[in-house]
Order: sequence, then C-alpha cells, then structure tokens
Amino acid sequence: MEKLNLKFLQSLATQYPSVAKACTEIINLQAILNLPKETEHFVSDVHGEYEQFLHILKTGSGAIRNKIEDVFGNTLCARDKKSLAALIYYPEQKVERMRLEMSEEDFQDWYKVSLHRLIAVCKESSAKYTRSKLRKSLPPDFSYILEELLSENNRVVEKEEYYNEIFDTIIRLNRAKEFIVAIAGVIQKLVVTRLHVIGDIFDRGPGPHIIMDHLMQHSNVDFQWGNHDVVWMGAASGNKACIANVIRLSARYNNLSVLEDGYGINLVPLASFAIETYANDPCQCFRVHAQEDSNLQEVSLNMKMHKAIAIIQFKLEGQLIKRRPEFNMDRRLLLDKIDYEEGTIKIDGKKYELLDKSFPTIDPNNPYELSEAEESLMNRLCMNFLNCEKLQEHIRFLFNKGGLYLCYNSNLLYHGCVPLDENGKFRKVKIGNKQYSGKELYDVLEYYARKGYYEQDDKDEHEYGKDIMWYIWSNENSPVYGKEKMATFERYFIADKEVQIERKDHYYRLIEKEEVVNNILKEFNVDVEKGHIINGHMPVHVKEGESPVKCNGKVMIIDGGFSKAYRGTTGIAGYTLIYNSRGLRLVSHETFTSTEDVIEKEIDVHSDTVIREISAQREKVGDTETGRQLKEQISDLEKLLHAYRTGQILEKE
Repeated sequence: MEKLNLKFLQSLATQYPSVAKACTEIINLQAILNLPKETEHFVSDVHGEYEQFLHILKTGSGAIRNKIEDVFGNTLCARDKKSLAALIYYPEQKVERMRLEMSEEDFQDWYKVSLHRLIAVCKESSAKYTRSKLRKSLPPDFSYILEELLSENNRVVEKEEYYNEIFDTIIRLNRAKEFIVAIAGVIQKLVVTRLHVIGDIFDRGPGPHIIMDHLMQHSNVDFQWGNHDVVWMGAASGNKACIANVIRLSARYNNLSVLEDGYGINLVPLASFAIETYANDPCQCFRVHAQEDSNLQEVSLNMKMHKAIAIIQFKLEGQLIKRRPEFNMDRRLLLDKIDYEEGTIKIDGKKYELLDKSFPTIDPNNPYELSEAEESLMNRLCMNFLNCEKLQEHIRFLFNKGGLYLCYNSNLLYHGCVPLDENGKFRKVKIGNKQYSGKELYDVLEYYARKGYYEQDDKDEHEYGKDIMWYIWSNENSPVYGKEKMATFERYFIADKEVQIERKDHYYRLIEKEEVVNNILKEFNVDVEKGHIINGHMPVHVKEGESPVKCNGKVMIIDGGFSKAYRGTTGIAGYTLIYNSRGLRLVSHETFTSTEDVIEKEIDVHSDTVIREISAQREKVGDTETGRQLKEQISDLEKLLHAYRTGQILEKE
C-alpha cells in the first residue's frame, strides 16, 4: 500500500477504530443511498422583498400544502387544510388568534386536534430521512417526546392511549403553544432540505438585512452571487465606487433606512454635504421611489443625497476606468464629454441636451477629481462600511456559502449568463494579462473577488480584486451583468430613450438553441441528457407572453419579479423551483399581502405550477451529488476494512 494512502487510512482509523465500527458506518451509508433524494428549493432575485421571500420559504413554495394533501386527502375539508397550513407557517400568531376566537374548552380541544394533525404531517415529512438525521432536526426541549410521537410504533392501536396521554399532559402543563411552534419548525426544515439562492438579495426592497439574518439561521443554503450582491461585497471590501453605487441605489429606492437602521451606517455626513452643496437645487432628475404619504421634506433631502452620491459615483467610476485600461470601459467616461457652459453632452458623435445642468462640484478641466469635501465624505463612508460588524458578518457568509456558479445534481446554477459572441461561441475576455471564456471566466472572476475581500499580504492583488468586484457589477463581459453597458448616467441626464437602452448579451437570444445550451452544460461538466441551466437576472415578461422555460425545458429563468419595481413588467411576484425525488416543479407566485391575511383569513399566496417534469423513476440519494460523496466514503471505509483484515492497520478497540 502506498505510503500516502496508508497515512490517510490511519487518519480515518481514528474515527472508526475497529472493524465493527467501520462495518456499521458502511451499512448506514449504503442504506442512505437508497432513500429518496433531498428536496431542493431554488429562488432568485429577491431584491430585499423580505415579507414575500420569508413567506415562500415558510410554505416551501407549496410543498407544505402538498404534504397536507398527501396525509389528509378527502378526510379534511378545504377550510381545515388551510387552517392547518397557516398554523405550520405562523404557529405562534395562529395559536394566539385561535385563543381569542374560542372558548377555553373549545380551545383545549383545538389544541389536541391540531397536535394530532401536526404529528401526522411531520411524520409524512420525515419519511425519507434516517432516524439519525431526523433526531438532529428536532429541537432539544422536545426531542424525546417528538421522537416517540414520530416513531412507527405509534401506529400500534394499543399505544393510542399512551400518545393521547402525552398530548393531554403537554396541554395541562401549558406547553402546547411551544410544542406546536417546535413541530411547525421541524416540518418547515424537513419539507425543504437545501435552499439555492440564485443571486440578488440586495437593493430595491426594504429588507435585505432581514433576509440575510434569516438565511444565516438556515441549516443548508448556498448562493450564486448576483451583480447586486457583488456590488455590496465590493462595498464591504472598501471599494469606493461600489460604496457609491450601494448608497445611490438605496437613495433611489427610498431605502436609506437599510443602511442607517439595518446596518447602522452613519449617513449624516452625506446629508449635511448634500444640503450644503445642493441647497437651492430641486434635483428633479433624482426622484426617489417614495410613498404618496411620505414626508415631503424628507423626500427632498433624499433627492439631494441621491444627486450628491450619483455625481461622486460617476467621478469614482471614471477614476477606476482610467486606473484599469484593461477593463476596456473608456466608452463609459462621460463627464469629460460634457460642455458645461452649453449644458450638452456628446456621445458617439451625437449631441444631447442635459436634463440637469447644475454641477457645482465638477471641475470641467478635471471632471473626475473629487472635491475636497467629497474626498473627505467618501473616506468617512468607506470607514463606516469597513467597520460595520453586521455588514461584514453578512458578506463573509455570502463568501463562505456562495460563488459565481454551482454544479449540483445535474443542474448548472448561475445568476446571469455565459458571455457569447453572435455565433454562440464562448466570448474571449481579457482579465489581467490573459484571456478567459466560459467556465474559466467565471473561475478567474471569483478568484479575484475573493482576493479583493480576503487578501492581506499582496496589496496589488487586494486592490485589483476590489476593482474586479465593480467590474463584475457593471462590465459588459461580466457573466452576472450581461448587458453592453450600465446606462445610469443616460437615464438621469438624457431624455432620449434610445441612448438609455442596455442591450442584452447574445446569450439571451441564443439559449433557445439546444446546441448552444449543450455546449454550456459540457463546459461546466454537467450531464447534457439530464442537465438544466437555472438562472435569474432578467425579469421574465409574463404579461407579454414570455415563458421562463427555454430550449424545451433545458433552461429555466426564474426571475419572476420578487421586487415590486419589476412586477409591472412581469405581472407576477416571483418564480421558485422545487426539485424533489419525483422531479422538477416550477411555480409562479402572486403578491404576498400580509401575515395577518394568512393567519386571520387563512388566505395563502396563490401559486401556479408552470411546468412539472416528472422523473420516470423516483430519484434516490445514490443518484445525487450527496450520493457520489457517500459512495466515496464507502470506498474509503472498505479500504480501511481491508487494511484491518490484512494487518496493515491494527484495531484500537
């Protein structure tokens, strides 16, 4: 036996010190391979809409309703099923609601009936898990009782009295509410095993920090970074152009409270600067998405802050473009194309009149230089971002649990696209001194993004990595952006809609071609026959008849408009995808109204199955990525067994 292999097996022997223990583990792992595969839940482009997002997580995109249907079928009326579903989604609130509506005697009876029903749903939800895995999912306070109640033995008639006594005692000791909350939590955990978030948690909506707090408590989640995530990652790394973009978008969508209240970032210096610099400027081109009843004075201040940070952003981006000529973004240098006396700008040989001609902080002879006040402001903001403990915690979590793409269970997950030329070939992109395309382009960009956040020793690599995060956010060759330009300046300052157009990458036109899609799957080593591409980023125009399903089901674009800003375009409030042992189910959702509607009126978010792809045979763990890893473990353990039985390694027990 090779020395290296023997050393590995000796290390493995510390965990399995005898033939008996190694054999037991092999038997356990072999049995797991034959269980039904885990249920995966895919979401994309959440954009801070935390209420809709958290509700869809609680429901498992309809998976919990399906479990209730499987268990009770025609034995419960529709109203009782809705009530039970609401109890599982929001157990604390639903219990309190029922307490108010019922007499004490009826409430005690409701407790007992609800406990029986919840245990039945929990048992169905746990059917495909080993007892060991189930045990790990149980809350410590009730683990023994729940394990007893979920045991197969409770089907024995003689034990009925035993289980009824458990319920009576729980109710008598005034622990029924806590017990119901515990069971509901277990059901939510068991119904969906793994959550894939395919980009764009941040920007537009009011609660990305709430979403991140929740996801950090999730037992099994991964991220495929979107461009809106990466710009926040760049901001947390200290890239000033990214910081300006993050603040500008928060101002534009009237969500500065995310930065101030959610992350505790002090924006008073920006407000003071904006008031002083743009005191008499109405800043009409920098309107914010405000409610009709919003405080007019506050909206006016936000508009001034919006303009102030936008001008700073254009300057900082100009500096970055000049600093990194290899980014090939000179076309986005626009401040030096302005005739400040005339109030016009020339782009691609055509002259446009500016909608806003007031630029008090711009020196026409050196338009990309920050004023002294702007420089001081950005230094303070940069320190605030770098020293924000909660933001850094969230961004580290994104780095630790995510990447630009994921190949998992024959599916290729990424947020945007794979940059293609007009013929469907992988476009070559220069990063540093080399050219990259396809999977290699994704890999090198992720490599530098991590350098930009983590690198401590090589300052040049660290700075380049920070700039790469801005590149990923906005460059036409970025796979998570996928448009020829980010026309931010044009949308603010030029009325002509033609110059505001952001043309999409050829990818979005070519993904109906099976040859192109198969080439992408091959590039990422994904099975062409079984594989799917799952991505978001581009809202699906459902109202205009566009389908999220492309290339005969091989591609699914699941950006359906979680963000309120997009719902007028999409006509729905988000797509999600469920992939379990029986196949794939793509679901469209209507707008979540309120928690109160679910609890009091038992109105759930209406969801429709857009496509259902049923597997010919029920998939097992052995058919999955987890199964591949378990088979490798079994192989290693069998080698350890051979080493024990041939005396190459001695048993410790």
